[in-house]
Amino acid sequence: GTTWLKSLLFSIMHHGPSPQEHQTHPLLSRHPHELVPNLEVQIYGKNPMLDISCLASPRLFNTHISYSTLPNSIEESNCKIVYVARNPRDTLVSLWHFLGHFYKGLEPLSFEETFECFCEGRVHYGPFFEHVLEYWEASKERPHNVLFLAYEELKADTKGGVKRIAEFLGRPIEREEEVEGIVEMCSFERLSNLEVNKSEEKAKWGPCLPYNSVYRKGVVGDWANYFTPEMIERLDEITREKLEGSGVEFRFC
Repeated sequence: GTTWLKSLLFSIMHHGPSPQEHQTHPLLSRHPHELVPNLEVQIYGKNPMLDISCLASPRLFNTHISYSTLPNSIEESNCKIVYVARNPRDTLVSLWHFLGHFYKGLEPLSFEETFECFCEGRVHYGPFFEHVLEYWEASKERPHNVLFLAYEELKADTKGGVKRIAEFLGRPIEREEEVEGIVEMCSFERLSNLEVNKSEEKAKWGPCLPYNSVYRKGVVGDWANYFTPEMIERLDEITREKLEGSGVEFRFC
């Protein structure tokens, strides 16, 4: 979801691709994580840190940090936040596969072990449900600055999602063919088959990660190939407990 959203945002903010740009668009030769850098790894994780004030506007960045740990300057500024949430079952499966890329030469966690960690909230960047709820509440309190998206809804109606994101960012797209061009350029099938994204070489944007580490299936419902009935029952109970009364709902297929 993160990689896809980066691609969509980059294309929307640069108003393309037009038919002519389909042969020269940056996404054809550069990885989405290079075009939209991660704050905690590619910006503040560098020594010396990159001076972002020198970067041309519009500046696009990504972070996995929870809303409550963002600096106060975020709320004090007019910056826009687009947050994408995926259903917890598919999120867990995606996380497990992604973490496998970090364990080269080591014994990776089993799916069962990862499931236990996820249920107990012992995952990167904090417990999943609290993470989602913080951005959900922020989107209700500051709708002009925080847009909350559901991955499953974006998959079901990508054109509608692109229009909604563009409107939110103050870059409304009037021409239908431009919307269709963005959807096509950023489709999983197109991006995952580009040479730059198929490479197994170590990427410039992430430690120990190959370029192809963020492309797997990009579907909704792959959790059915991994979850036992007992796992479904347990995680569903946690989901109900954590989200009760919040208004957040997930689609699982």
